[in-house]
Amino acid sequence: MLWAGKLTILGVVVNNSLTATDHVSSLLASCSSLLYALRVLRCHGLGDQSLKDVFHATVIGKLTYCAPAWHGFCSSADYVRLESFLRRCAKLGYVERSATVTSMFLEADDALFRRILHNETHVLHTFLPERPLIVYSIRTKTHNKSLICITSDLNERNFIVRSLYKNCY
Repeated sequence: MLWAGKLTILGVVVNNSLTATDHVSSLLASCSSLLYALRVLRCHGLGDQSLKDVFHATVIGKLTYCAPAWHGFCSSADYVRLESFLRRCAKLGYVERSATVTSMFLEADDALFRRILHNETHVLHTFLPERPLIVYSIRTKTHNKSLICITSDLNERNFIVRSLYKNCY
C-alpha cells in the first residue's frame, strides 16, 4: 500500500513524491503572515534597520531552516515562487535587491558543510569518507575527503554529495 499524503518532520513537509512543493507552499504561507506582522511593526514606528533585523531573524531564518536538506528537491517552479517572494520583500525594503534564494541556499550549504568538516563529533561527519593520501602537484581542494560515486538522481540531491562535488571541475 502506498502512502498518499504528506508528513511534517522537524518543520519540513515531506510528501510521497519527495518534492519540495508542499514545503515551499507552507513556507511561503508562513512567511507571508510574517510580512504582515512586519507591516504592523512598521506602522507602530519601528525603524528601518530594526525592521531589516527582525526580517532577517524571522523570515530569512524560516526560509533557510533545514535548507540543505530540502532545497535539492525543489523544482524550477518552486525556485520561481521563492525568488518572487524575495523580490516582493526587496520591494518592501526588508532585504537588498541583489539577494537571491539560490545564494542563500548555497551559503547555508557551505556553512553546514564547514561545520561537518571541522567537527569530528558531528553526526554527519562519519558519512564523509577519508581521502587516500596521494600526492599530486595540482591545485588544492577545499576539503580532504574522497568523492562518493554518484549512482542516481537522488544522490545528486543529497547534501553531502552536492557539497563534495561542488567545486570539482
